[in-house]
Amino acid sequence: MTPKPITENTLFYGDNLPILRDYIPTESVDLVYLDPPFNSNRSYNVLFKDETGHESESQFVAFDDTWHWGDAAEQTYHALVTDAPANVQGMIGALRQFIGANQMMAYLVMMAARLVELHRVLKPTGSLYLHCDPTASHYLKIVLDTAFGPENYRNEIVWHRYKRPKGSQFEARKFGASTDSILFYTKTSNYEFHADRIRTPLDDDELKERYPLMDNKGPYSSGPLLRSASMGARPNLVYEYKGFTPGPEGWRLTKDKLATLDSQSDLFWTSNGVPRRKVRPQAEPGQQIDNLWADIEAIGSQAAERLGYPTQKPLALLERIIQASSNPGDLVLDPFCGCGTAIAAVQKLDRRWIGIDVTHLAISLQKYRLETMFPGIHFQVIGEPEDLGAARQLAHDDRYQFQWWALSLIRAKPLGGQEGSKTGKKGSDKGVDGVITFLDDNTGKPKRVLVQVKSGGVDARDIRDLIGTVESEKAALGVFLTLEPPTGPMETAAVVAGYYHSPGWNQDYRRVQILTIESLLKGAQVQMPPTAQTFKQAQKVEGPKTGQPELGL
Repeated sequence: MTPKPITENTLFYGDNLPILRDYIPTESVDLVYLDPPFNSNRSYNVLFKDETGHESESQFVAFDDTWHWGDAAEQTYHALVTDAPANVQGMIGALRQFIGANQMMAYLVMMAARLVELHRVLKPTGSLYLHCDPTASHYLKIVLDTAFGPENYRNEIVWHRYKRPKGSQFEARKFGASTDSILFYTKTSNYEFHADRIRTPLDDDELKERYPLMDNKGPYSSGPLLRSASMGARPNLVYEYKGFTPGPEGWRLTKDKLATLDSQSDLFWTSNGVPRRKVRPQAEPGQQIDNLWADIEAIGSQAAERLGYPTQKPLALLERIIQASSNPGDLVLDPFCGCGTAIAAVQKLDRRWIGIDVTHLAISLQKYRLETMFPGIHFQVIGEPEDLGAARQLAHDDRYQFQWWALSLIRAKPLGGQEGSKTGKKGSDKGVDGVITFLDDNTGKPKRVLVQVKSGGVDARDIRDLIGTVESEKAALGVFLTLEPPTGPMETAAVVAGYYHSPGWNQDYRRVQILTIESLLKGAQVQMPPTAQTFKQAQKVEGPKTGQPELGL
């Protein structure tokens, strides 16, 4: 069944493989950027170890434990060797014979299935950038060569994340690691590419080297005014100027333009009487970008754009890719969109977008980031529960995903949630699942709302425990989110907790509030000072694009 066109910018929650197959039409996407899980906050592990526990002789840096050889990997492998194009069948079979059934092979099987689909959805003029590290880049090149054709390989871009490698990147018996790879492939040889859009300004040393001469207007270099013999004769450009007449090739400019150049003090005569032009730095287009990107550093711990997401990439990195390989109005797809840097860059540069992620933590963070950066933005989210039945199903399937989704309904930051994690982490404050911070006076000291989520049976003890935690942690408010209706004693216990008085708004708020998932789906919200904020906020983009054109896939 052919997927129907998506008519607005969209975030999808779920596994990107079925979403690609069910929602994204063939040859509808102009640019794909993907940054799949790799080396996620793990130091070392054995990837080339059979799932039975037998190690190979070599050890390699590990991926996040999302990737294991199990039923899912086996089923995907079987689908590839039976249904994929013949060259993909042969490639994936050879890799399994060579590598074995282990974490690395599970990763490559999952990636191969998705890269086949990403090739399908790309337009003939489209490009794909795959962000990875040296752990698997050599294998991913083989997969990409097979899916896209080796003739459509364009570059391996080496991103030098740090000018000065951090201490943790060094080990006693090998060199430090401070680079990622970005593999650049295209669908065909007729692809969009705009190198001049991403030129970088010259630094002082480069300017001095290119413009070594000086006059009262500033630095300049010497440029030709006469056509060379190889350029052929131009009789219409042969004329006399200030006693000088060129050969049959003529001048490079018409006489009026030459006179204008002279009047601007940008023409000079050499010692042997040959006219030359003064080329000023103002006309400098900048330095062309090659495949070593050392001018964009990874996001530092104190960077303004840092949101606290483990593998967040700099906005400038994604802007460079998007500027080079797409045009305003084009459709960009990020199937592993994480905290949404690619999506934010696409929105900023007036492209259209589709983002996919498998965790509600990521989807929640992206929603807040987009709303902060682009006030008034409109987009749809597909895959989140829309009614109580779907919420119950999510709680049954994965209580941590339910927890993260429930917290997103009130814009609370999950405690301990990380990309790729299957579990959350309880805080030191006795089972609190999330927190909202806000400012409420002129001291600048943030105050907290502690949030607890329950998907099962509840009673008054839960409320009394939350009250105790709010008091011991000196929090302003406590919020209890429940899938099941609260009991009478629970509501009584919450009332007894009293009120929080807001000095900033001169208003009282219930100290402990109980909100059901059903009420939240109908629009209920926490009653609290309106200056609430959750994740570290993304910087607002001036002049945001809020009107969304139809995608017309």
